[in-house]
Amino acid sequence: MMRVGTYQSAQVDLSLATHQDRPEDPDAADVARLKRGEPSALADVYMRYHARLRAFAYRFLGDDSVAEDLVHDVFVALPASIARFRGEGSLEGLLFSIAVNCSRHHVRSAIRRRSAMSKLAVIPQKDSDDPERDTSRRELASILQHALDQLSHDHRATFVLSEVEGRPAAEVATILGTAEATVRTRVFYAKRKLRELLSAGGHT
Repeated sequence: MMRVGTYQSAQVDLSLATHQDRPEDPDAADVARLKRGEPSALADVYMRYHARLRAFAYRFLGDDSVAEDLVHDVFVALPASIARFRGEGSLEGLLFSIAVNCSRHHVRSAIRRRSAMSKLAVIPQKDSDDPERDTSRRELASILQHALDQLSHDHRATFVLSEVEGRPAAEVATILGTAEATVRTRVFYAKRKLRELLSAGGHT
């Protein structure tokens, strides 16, 4: 018959073993390092999240150069934001929230660049085995981007996060600091506005 003390000791040992076997959350570790101000922490987070942020920035802005500027601003703002972070979401969510908040003036910059390039009939070229197909894709992307430019910042951010990146409403709501119902409403109105714009241009 096992004694009470032996049983309790076995429980403690099992608890410790279970805790030790549990993999460390990389987000929690990086947040802790960032809060301590470790120089290598920012570089590590940059390496982990740069590609995802860069892809979002391009989808959101439609301009390579401006997208890279936005990503740069996100990591400049991260140390101050992490000091206020209380773990109410993921590190990735925090980074995307910073990106959306920093993007307002970048949207205006991207629109100005598109306008200038349109007037000069300048379209960035990339080497391809099928130039005709690439031209068609660029034209379609340009049409869609100009339609996105007509949306408000909030509707644009919600549409890109939800419909282009495929993030669930709960995650988008956390990133944008709003309710899930608001996310769904914004997506509905953004889709309707885009359909109207594309239809008016004869692109439906």
